[in-house]
Amino acid sequence: MRHVISQTPLRISLFGGGTDYPAYYQRKPGAVLGFTIDQYIYVTLNTVSRFFSPRFRVSYSKIEEIKSVAEIQHPSIRTCLQYKGVDTPLDIHVSADLPAKTGLGSSSSFTVGFLNALYALQGVRSSKKSLADEALHVEQTLIGERVGSQDQYHAAFGGVNVFEFSQDKICARPVIMPPANRLALQNHLFVFYTGLTRFAHEVLKEQLANTDARVCDRVLERMYEMVFEAEDILSKAPAAEVPLLLGSLLHESWKLKKQLSNQISNPWIDEVYEKAIESGAAGGKLCGAGGGGFLVFLVPSHAIGKVKEALSDLPEVPFHLEPHGSTILYMKE
Repeated sequence: MRHVISQTPLRISLFGGGTDYPAYYQRKPGAVLGFTIDQYIYVTLNTVSRFFSPRFRVSYSKIEEIKSVAEIQHPSIRTCLQYKGVDTPLDIHVSADLPAKTGLGSSSSFTVGFLNALYALQGVRSSKKSLADEALHVEQTLIGERVGSQDQYHAAFGGVNVFEFSQDKICARPVIMPPANRLALQNHLFVFYTGLTRFAHEVLKEQLANTDARVCDRVLERMYEMVFEAEDILSKAPAAEVPLLLGSLLHESWKLKKQLSNQISNPWIDEVYEKAIESGAAGGKLCGAGGGGFLVFLVPSHAIGKVKEALSDLPEVPFHLEPHGSTILYMKE
């Protein structure tokens, strides 16, 4: 028997979301800037005797006990096993630090973490780039999900990164910044849970239709430019100015993002957002596709207490920047 546990971080995407969809970057350059946090998806794999019945036990929000890979209902688990040609009887368990369907890239973090665990089970170490590329292939090509291309890379690489997308390739690079600027990002960005969950593909339907119709190109072009402006702020601005400069840019980006689809926000979210801005937040956004999940705000030092008080009805999520990406936490023969 072999026992493997992988740990894969969730992510917060700050700038460029929407330009990472193939429908856009196959014809225009795309880029995103974001980072991973120390909130994780855990995948545990145990090999079991071939005499075990059923041959597969899969535990996530539901429990599946089945005889063959083809019977597995969880699309990513089924497809990853088929893609890697794994038919060894397995006990598969999935757990998470935060709820799914909340805009933190949990589905792609799972796919990356599951592939990483499968490789470890076979005694193979995969590169970060290969994990991201394969997770992207599984989700977009094999399953056919209309998802973006950033979450898989955040999950695999970890850290604060810029990912650039083009018709030919996807490039990754870390954002190089002084320690004081990294601390400023860490200490002035706050995450609050709205309590709303949603399926990203439902929220994205209108946005992707608009992208296909090219009616959002000007908005997406500006959102693309912001990635590099944000990178410059993090790399070059005085640390004391980072919260206000980056927050103001994030505020502009949020206003643009809402133009991509009517499904991204709603009156209640707009009200909460305005309450934070009126209390002194420099800017913010909903994580992921929108429609619910987690709100993030960049807040200057003088306004932190006021913003937290204004949003006291929403649970705050403590976090730290995470530098490693998907890792094998435990392995035993």
